[in-house]
Amino acid sequence: MTTESPRFLPWVAAARTGDRAAWNALHAHFAPGVHAVALAHGPHATADDVVQETFARAMEKLPTLREDAAFGGWLHAIARNLATSAVRRRRRFTLLPERLFAPARPTAEANEALEAIRGLPEAYSELLMMRLVEGLTGPEIAEQLGRTQGSVRVTLHRGMKLLREALGEAP
Repeated sequence: MTTESPRFLPWVAAARTGDRAAWNALHAHFAPGVHAVALAHGPHATADDVVQETFARAMEKLPTLREDAAFGGWLHAIARNLATSAVRRRRRFTLLPERLFAPARPTAEANEALEAIRGLPEAYSELLMMRLVEGLTGPEIAEQLGRTQGSVRVTLHRGMKLLREALGEAP
């Protein structure tokens, strides 16, 4: 990992002072990763709501964040908690059919892949969603989660191996 500071640190500091442009920059930078976390834990239909609620909560709770550099991990933890709560709520209530709200439904093949990824341990599923669904690069994932690039690379490699096995593909 480089000694260079993550590029989002000035945005966090500015967002603490109420700078709307800085908050928008944080949203643009982190939204794909948060969306991936939501997909890793729940259905496609709730992912956008989880992203919106995650950023709303983060904006409200930003004064409680102790270290600006921890913003990415903190934000993803909020998303993870909200996504798992959304799954629990969804099980308790009868919802209107998804087709009323979802403009584009994933194909059967995509659904199979999403379910296979969700079936993997959390350490792999979230990173695979970030990489395969949201298209984030290894260095982008490392920056968002506050991990080293090497650790992300190893986790993605192992996760891909597990995913291939889960989908019945030869290694």
